[in-house]
Amino acid sequence: MILPVIMAGGAGSRLWPMSRELYPKQFLRLYGKLSMLQETVSRLGGLDIREPLVLCNEEHRFLVAEQLRQINQLSHNIILEPIGRNTAPAIALAALSAIANGDDPILLVLAADHVIDDTPAFHQAITQALPFASSGKLVTFGIVPTGPETGYGYIQRGETLNGGGENVYKVHRFVEKPDAPTALGYVSSGEYYWNSGMFMFLASEYLSELGKFRPDILSACEKAIETPEPDVAQDFIRVKKAAFIICPDESVDYAVMEKTAEAIVVPLDAGWNDVGSWSALWEVNDKDTNHNALTGDIFLHNTTNCYINTDEKLVAAVGVDNLVIVNTKDAVLVIDKSQVQDVKKVVEYLKKNTRSEFRRHRESYRPWGRCDVVVNEERFNVNRITVKPGGMFSLQMHHHRAEHWVVLSGTAKVTLDDTTYLITENQSTFIPIGSVHMLENPGKIPLELLEVQSGSYLGEDDIIRIKDHYGLF
Repeated sequence: MILPVIMAGGAGSRLWPMSRELYPKQFLRLYGKLSMLQETVSRLGGLDIREPLVLCNEEHRFLVAEQLRQINQLSHNIILEPIGRNTAPAIALAALSAIANGDDPILLVLAADHVIDDTPAFHQAITQALPFASSGKLVTFGIVPTGPETGYGYIQRGETLNGGGENVYKVHRFVEKPDAPTALGYVSSGEYYWNSGMFMFLASEYLSELGKFRPDILSACEKAIETPEPDVAQDFIRVKKAAFIICPDESVDYAVMEKTAEAIVVPLDAGWNDVGSWSALWEVNDKDTNHNALTGDIFLHNTTNCYINTDEKLVAAVGVDNLVIVNTKDAVLVIDKSQVQDVKKVVEYLKKNTRSEFRRHRESYRPWGRCDVVVNEERFNVNRITVKPGGMFSLQMHHHRAEHWVVLSGTAKVTLDDTTYLITENQSTFIPIGSVHMLENPGKIPLELLEVQSGSYLGEDDIIRIKDHYGLF
């Protein structure tokens, strides 16, 4: 049986301002009805597979858990990387976890942030690769190129494999991102595919080849996962940070696939796109008669070839062409579609000036729900908070701020020092400085409230947690 291994790390800064460090593109709904992670899992429906194993970093753990829960795929199947060390170590952690109980599944390694339009063709390629992966080959899926793209690495095919028909080949070589004339030559030859970063192989075979070429990576990963650390939430597999942090940073291409004699390539022509830019999103989305791709409340007049996405405000575009306009609650991007690669310059500016907009949205997601910072001033904040049924804050106190909670809908169970009580719609409560308190939603519907924080210091490091339910400290 196939075990999908989904790589859900990465920052996705090329799709700022929607994609940010704490909420990157793989968790956004950019194409289709679900988030990109959920779409990746859902398109595997119909294959003979196990529940997926997802790898992500520590900061995204609750996002991943909630999104898997929403599609009924959460079952202690999230490996947390304490620090990013690229794809070779990440896949090693997955393979070691998979064989821990004596099993040796076939790993189908996928990125969480790719678009694949033709699911039947995708399934057919997986089915075609299956007997080769079962026999010990290391399969990579090469995307049939639609043009001389300079933004991707390429795979040159070698001889046809016996028994593979006309569509399975030995890998002759991997090549780096080419310049335009070289890319044109690659595509014209018919021998090259885009490197998709998708793979399929036996867990044991990958570990064997990794041990042959990069024993230092394998050794570090074995030490990191040999005794997983306990997890309060029971949804995560935690590896030892001290062991993993010394692991070399290396991609699976460099560590294994470029060195092994067992690499083969299966061509994939399934409407693949890694949506690495706003122009790529414009390409894959539906468009109106003037070639505009639109999401949200938008008015247009004499506007053509634009990608416009707005969270909640009305966007009016008049007499413009070839623009990307992205509006979020705390930032607006306007850029010519031909220059979308320069979004990185905005992110670099934000990082250099320690602006929060590169890292987090105005609205953030927590294990208990979400928080939208409506007003952010020096001595007071106003937050709109949603607590999901059964969700609760940690038992905590503050040295510098008081809080006032006003319930908009639902019912809140409040713990204040030695007292516990309920408040409901149009009722409020006051939390004095220094009081030990907790909020939880005991009901069946989401709890909505306004939280007004006031005091001389409002930083997150003034949250003194006494008891936590989610492994936050």
